[in-house]
Amino acid sequence: MSQHAQQSDASVERVNEAACPTVEAIDQIGSKWRLLVLYDLRETDEKRFNEIKRSTQANSRTLSRVLDDLADTSLVTRRVEDQPIATYYSLTQKGEALCPVLSDLEDWATEWIDG
Repeated sequence: MSQHAQQSDASVERVNEAACPTVEAIDQIGSKWRLLVLYDLRETDEKRFNEIKRSTQANSRTLSRVLDDLADTSLVTRRVEDQPIATYYSLTQKGEALCPVLSDLEDWATEWIDG
């Protein structure tokens, strides 16, 4: 391999390594449904499953999967009540720390994305 190719490969590796945290963050929050749920939960302390379903217009299967994914990444917490049976969802500290980023993304989209 030529010296130029080796330098180019090393440069790509440095760029990829620097981008890794951003790529990992997008992997955790990057679906349409995840963003809708996170956006919805940032407006309140906690919501029941059906409240989130109504406000996001997600079907039950999709919403259940998304809430499980967000819980697995520690962005959302689940609280179950026995009487009456109900499941509540809220942002964790990690999820709340994402709120200013979501606001910044919303500002950017408003300015730069036609729609």
